[in-house]
Amino acid sequence: MNIEELREYCLSVKGANESFPFDETVLVFKVMNKMFAYTSIDPSEDGFWVSVKCDPEKAIDLRERYTAVIPGIHANKKLWNSINQEGDMSDIEIKQWIDHSVEEVINKLPKKQQEIYKNMANEE
Repeated sequence: MNIEELREYCLSVKGANESFPFDETVLVFKVMNKMFAYTSIDPSEDGFWVSVKCDPEKAIDLRERYTAVIPGIHANKKLWNSINQEGDMSDIEIKQWIDHSVEEVINKLPKKQQEIYKNMANEE
């Protein structure tokens, strides 16, 4: 998955938007004003990474199963994983983990905001 495909997929999430809140190279994707993914538009020397929020137990499991997955770069290592998109995880799996990240964000919202999101998703 290249950065254009990643961007397209993240923006296909209901209510998603993008911004550069940190600097001009870190692209952040949010839903309900909460981050669910971020990436650098300038790939590092070891490839193109995307960071996603993750259930803490699943985060550890992913790191053990894939060499492409490490604790979140510049993030809470317990809750975020960074995935090298040129590594041993398929595009389909990366999309599944983006979806999981969105679920983690939505499930942590207050019930009222969860309901707003649910209704917004039903309208589209």
